[in-house]
Amino acid sequence: MTTKQLIQNPFAFIGVLLIHTCRDARAFLTLVVQTLFQLVTHLPRKKETIQQLYFVANGSLWTIIFCVCFAAVVTMLESSFHMKLVIQNDSMVPGFASLLILRELGAIVTALLLTSRIGAGMAAEIGSMKVTEQIDALKMLGINPIRFLIVPRLIASTIGCVLLSIIANLVCIFAAMIVADQFLGYSNGMFLTAMRRFVDFQDIIFASIKAFCFGFVIPLVSCYFGFNCRTGADGVGRATTQSVVFASVAIIVLDFVLSYTFSYFY
Repeated sequence: MTTKQLIQNPFAFIGVLLIHTCRDARAFLTLVVQTLFQLVTHLPRKKETIQQLYFVANGSLWTIIFCVCFAAVVTMLESSFHMKLVIQNDSMVPGFASLLILRELGAIVTALLLTSRIGAGMAAEIGSMKVTEQIDALKMLGINPIRFLIVPRLIASTIGCVLLSIIANLVCIFAAMIVADQFLGYSNGMFLTAMRRFVDFQDIIFASIKAFCFGFVIPLVSCYFGFNCRTGADGVGRATTQSVVFASVAIIVLDFVLSYTFSYFY
């Protein structure tokens, strides 16, 4: 059916949309299963994994630090303003801000920034290889493209996201402490005391689990769109855009699922 016919018939449009969605979901799940199989049955390629880890962690570090510092400043100032507006007291701001930073802000900001940087890069790189038939050349040489291309990126992204999330949380807490001292009148000792009342060690564990899951999702989504890239420059650009959009949506949905699950353990 043509596009005009689909628009005129909404039921046909919904049917075609469901068929394409189910087909894409099946293809994505197949890629995930094949990647996990290659990850379990074969040792990772050390050189490529280290190169990808350097690309993920070192290349993204300063961007993440810069962004989380401003996120901490906004969190502290806005929390103080609204708490004073509602209850005329902002003494709980350091504790609430620390809890928000450790449970949500550090991991989610890190993951979204990694998606826009390494996710787009992975999709564009693999999409270009798909268009120029380099992936077909790997298959002709007897090299599994999933083990050669996806597995090193998956390991590097997972490790890098966890490490960067931990660093982001530390930097974010430090920036929030400076803001509390300079603008809100809470000393470092008062900030740490309030933080200990609200934050437990399990919050750090749960934040690391979130970062692990986010880092696991990013290369799978990006590589999927790269492997299914259409020919031409327009196809590579579209695959890159779709990878960033779908990976960002997946991270936000996954964050909700994990937060809801972890709420039973608090």
